[in-house]
Amino acid sequence: MQPRRQARILATQALFEIDIAGHPARLVLHHRLADSPIAESGVRFAEALIFGVEKHRGEIDQIIEEIAPEWPVDQVAIIDRNILRLAIYEMMGMDTPTKVVINEAVELAKLFGSDSSHRFINGVLGTLVRTRSKYKLVE
Repeated sequence: MQPRRQARILATQALFEIDIAGHPARLVLHHRLADSPIAESGVRFAEALIFGVEKHRGEIDQIIEEIAPEWPVDQVAIIDRNILRLAIYEMMGMDTPTKVVINEAVELAKLFGSDSSHRFINGVLGTLVRTRSKYKLVE
């Protein structure tokens, strides 16, 4: 498996734990890496994703609220919410091609989410692509 895919899986699991249990991000990352070691390039990418999402969580959640108003963030399934957070951060805060981000998010939803998660994730991210110029993550 490619290091970036491994990093996205690890980041998704870490963000889920941080969200549901409130554990500190650095501790969660440390434990996840102890359980599932990955290449150094994957570790750096996972760190960038996790800490980027944590830094911009409020902004990302606001974007989700605006592009999916019928689904308040606190009512979105926890795994779906964190896959969206990860994908939105990667799409807007990193230089990963949009198609790659959406494809990876859909694959994460198929792996961890419900039967309809991948369609929901794809729809929300598709809406973001169409309205992306309205949003910016503040550094």
